[in-house]
Amino acid sequence: MVDDATRKSLSSIPLLRTKAGPRDKEAWVARLKEEYQALIKYVQNNKDADNDWFRLESNKEGSRWFGKCWFIHDLLKYEFDVEFDIPVTYPTTAPEIALPELDGKTAKMYRGGRICLTDHFKPLWARNVPKFGIAHAMALGLGPWLAVEIPDMIQRGVVTYAEKKA
Repeated sequence: MVDDATRKSLSSIPLLRTKAGPRDKEAWVARLKEEYQALIKYVQNNKDADNDWFRLESNKEGSRWFGKCWFIHDLLKYEFDVEFDIPVTYPTTAPEIALPELDGKTAKMYRGGRICLTDHFKPLWARNVPKFGIAHAMALGLGPWLAVEIPDMIQRGVVTYAEKKA
């Protein structure tokens, strides 16, 4: 199911140990620390491989995440807002990653701009609870989704390049 490059990238992301969600008070703090460590490692690995493609930050409680992701196509950088909430049943339930500005532009998306991860990612997540976290959701969920959907949307003219104004 996973190609060698993805397997290598994934193997360098630390696995998480604490099974806790936002309602689990002290355990959530420990889980959140693991999440940040895994994300930092994943982002650093991406930078080292010249494959930097997202920025994330969270609210103080670590329950709401937001940032930017981008995709380079034909040497043009397409940038999108990314956001998601941590479900109350996390980590048993994977977060639903959303790109709100792309809402309704592809069939592989739910209302509110939530990307479709049902067929491929969610079964993989379920088999790896509590080891997978936000970094894994980005690597195995959003990354592959962008790689498939964005070029298709560009080709169909649904997504167009917008030059950044300084």
